[in-house]
Amino acid sequence: MSESSHMPADPGEAGPERPQFQLHAGQRTEESSRRCGWDSEYDRDVWRLRELGIKAKVAHILFDRIPQPWLKDLAKRWARWRLSTGLGAESAASGTRVLTYFAQFLASPAVCVVRLDQVDRPLLERYLAQLHADYSGRVVHRHFIGQLNLFFLAIRQHGWDDTLPASAVFFHEDFPRRDERLPRALSETVMTQLEHPSNLDRWKNPAHRLVTLILMRCGLRITDTVRLPHDCIVHDADGAPYLRYLNHKMKREALVPIDEELEREIRDHQRRLRDRWPHGTPVLFPRPLKNSKGHEPTDDNVYRTAMHQWLKACDVRDEHGRLVKVTPHQFRHTLGTRLINRDVPQEVVRRILDHDSHMMTAHYARLSDTTIRRHWERARKVDITGQAVTLDPEGPVAEAAWAKQRLGRVTQALPNGFCGLPVQKTCPHANACLTCPMFVTTSEFLPQHRQQRQQLLQIVSAAEARGQLRVVEMNQQVLGNLDRIITALEVDEAPDGTEVSDAG
Repeated sequence: MSESSHMPADPGEAGPERPQFQLHAGQRTEESSRRCGWDSEYDRDVWRLRELGIKAKVAHILFDRIPQPWLKDLAKRWARWRLSTGLGAESAASGTRVLTYFAQFLASPAVCVVRLDQVDRPLLERYLAQLHADYSGRVVHRHFIGQLNLFFLAIRQHGWDDTLPASAVFFHEDFPRRDERLPRALSETVMTQLEHPSNLDRWKNPAHRLVTLILMRCGLRITDTVRLPHDCIVHDADGAPYLRYLNHKMKREALVPIDEELEREIRDHQRRLRDRWPHGTPVLFPRPLKNSKGHEPTDDNVYRTAMHQWLKACDVRDEHGRLVKVTPHQFRHTLGTRLINRDVPQEVVRRILDHDSHMMTAHYARLSDTTIRRHWERARKVDITGQAVTLDPEGPVAEAAWAKQRLGRVTQALPNGFCGLPVQKTCPHANACLTCPMFVTTSEFLPQHRQQRQQLLQIVSAAEARGQLRVVEMNQQVLGNLDRIITALEVDEAPDGTEVSDAG
């Protein structure tokens, strides 16, 4: 045998010595290199999101449990379109799960729908009944209706299938009533413990300590916090610092004011990052392990686990001595409630929390009733004789009295005070409020009282000159009441608490 017969064949040649399976393997490799991304994943029943260049907590989107080919095709088109618009993979996967539930409902023997043109309003009413039986009282109940409605809307918008009946739609009344819940703000008893320096120093990881400070003072969501960019501080024309972040829920950048102390904390953390990653990191909270270049951010679940351990170490308890359970999102609720109760205007709170609508911020404003009541109890209230009107907050009818005063402010508001008459009764004084024994006012209306007094003086003077004694008589009583009211209220307005003699 010659020496050349022992030499291996050229890898690029398909000689007889080269195994046939290697040829097929090479062909498959070349074919797979040509087919990548959507070309390779779209036809699969399980989409591998990493193959699509999507990094998310959800690794796959599953279509394998949708038995109807026509519905599976529409589900894939809907999911691909939603992902291409920037919707999160978690939301796209959640929508597909809703369609899977709907598909199994259609395939059940009692329903047995085999075409899209059979999906009409009577069928959807049966679907609503099935949903109520399976998910009544659960949060996902509304979600299953809303997602399917969005699916139908997308089919019509894009013309994916014209056979969808026009009656295939859900109405507002189809959605179960949403439970109105108060914000889950933490009590000041709990926050005092959490904000205490000795407890903050119990954090083993300084990065997690800084995350906690940002959650408490800025009200960010935890997902937005752990993804903060390294260069996240900007200053306005006056040099005041702001935290710049990406609001992932609204898909926009936002700014929130911060104080100099928090700015120093962030600068110190950035210096620690430069010691670990001298070439810099794009994120403020890089993952400590398996992250040689510092490009991967910390996972929010890692922080949640660490926070539970921190709470246990701090032994934080509520007003009744019970151990508390805290979620990162509760710090956002707490900041919103604190701002409202500190009389920060609702629009300012909306901008700080970067809410998309006033309805979200109004959720926190529902708690401002305690602030209004505090101001009411502190204010000096006088009637038309200038006598003080007291409201005992500890009295047995305090709540009922407060409700009446609050209702009076809303339904019987006056330009210079408010009516103390129960709303069920009619006023016998023909709107002559300054002669009405039920009229109540406070020092906040002093400017209006003074202006009205000047107008009355002019009316009385002109009436006297014309000999209109009845007009003079009517306004003299009101003028006398105004003088007594102004004199009584100016006691509160004087800076040193001394009485002011000049009622004008």
